[in-house]
Amino acid sequence: MGEESREDEYLLDTQTVRKFITDTRLAISRSRSPEQTIEAIRPRFAELLADEGWLPEEFQSVSAESGMGGGIGQWLIFRSGARDLSLFSLVVPPGSTTPVHDHLAWGLVGLYRGEQEETVFSRRDETRSVGGREELEPVVRRTIRRGDFYPLLPPKDDIHAVRTTSEVASVSIHLLANDTGCVWRHSYNPDTGEVKPFRSGYVNRSCEDEEATPRGDGGS
Repeated sequence: MGEESREDEYLLDTQTVRKFITDTRLAISRSRSPEQTIEAIRPRFAELLADEGWLPEEFQSVSAESGMGGGIGQWLIFRSGARDLSLFSLVVPPGSTTPVHDHLAWGLVGLYRGEQEETVFSRRDETRSVGGREELEPVVRRTIRRGDFYPLLPPKDDIHAVRTTSEVASVSIHLLANDTGCVWRHSYNPDTGEVKPFRSGYVNRSCEDEEATPRGDGGS
């Protein structure tokens, strides 16, 4: 199926989700930069995190079939036909930690349930060597509680890992300007410097291109 024939996909088709996506697209059309878009979306994103009734339990469930491993569930809520916008939930079991990973798109990430510790990394050297080695250093470590959210504006703060510190699984909501589960990104080993191609996938939607290896670097 070609890009020109793809349609928007609502895996959770409710008035709340459709209104949020409509408002987001309006903000994008009126903004001159990702920074301006994020500032415009902040109030609506905060409302979404505060609303306890819009996200079904299915989208707050851990998953044994996880591209991130460790039972981490990534549930697609919406993605645009152009694959330039997605909304999804990420469910991390108690005590589990995501791989250190990047996103390669601007967006907003906020906590809907539970509690997390986020560690943000920066590159010691701005050059990238995918498939080789890259030195990272932790620059921020913070506690994320329900209702807290933060922007992603690559390359700043784009590489991180999160660990669930609550007794229940943490559920975070992601709004990102790509099809995050299906684009090839990168996972990092801060101890060895190893960088690997990485695709997280979605629990409830397969990627249209299920090839086992990336076509290229996928970096920005």
